[in-house]
Amino acid sequence: MKQLQKQYSLLAKYNQTMNQSMYQACSTLNVFELRKHRSAFFGSIINTLNHILVGDIIWLKRIANQEIKFNSVQAINDFETPNSLSQVLFDDFLILQQARMYIDSVFIALAEELTEQNLDSLMQYENSVGKVFKKRTSDVLLHVFNHQTHHRGQVSTLLSQIDVDYGSTDLIVLTDSFE
Repeated sequence: MKQLQKQYSLLAKYNQTMNQSMYQACSTLNVFELRKHRSAFFGSIINTLNHILVGDIIWLKRIANQEIKFNSVQAINDFETPNSLSQVLFDDFLILQQARMYIDSVFIALAEELTEQNLDSLMQYENSVGKVFKKRTSDVLLHVFNHQTHHRGQVSTLLSQIDVDYGSTDLIVLTDSFE
């Protein structure tokens, strides 16, 4: 396995592990606690979890529609394209959790397909207001994983405010378990 591909595989596994931990912690909350407005950017815990999923679906759809085809992301086109970054795709926590698990498995499979060549390839896509961009696939994937980490941090803060801890979130602490 090439070093760069190995790093993306690590990020995908870390993402999956952190999401599992976060969703496990959130599963201890009742519907009121999940939906309660907490003055966060997306309001509530469930809205923030939905935002992370929305971002992932948007980016995976962009990746799926590139010249270089990744088998792992083709089924993402079965998902409806979100119409806003704050769209609540799933108000039901269990359905949201199932979708999260599926998307995480797509990232794991995508990481296995990556090569130095396709990581260095340019992606062309339109943002939500129609502006066209060209970015390296490797940079896009770094952005996606960083986006997830950023918003999981927000959920972690919301959980800590109600005395729910889902453990260590440090990538370096978990690296040995992924090798």
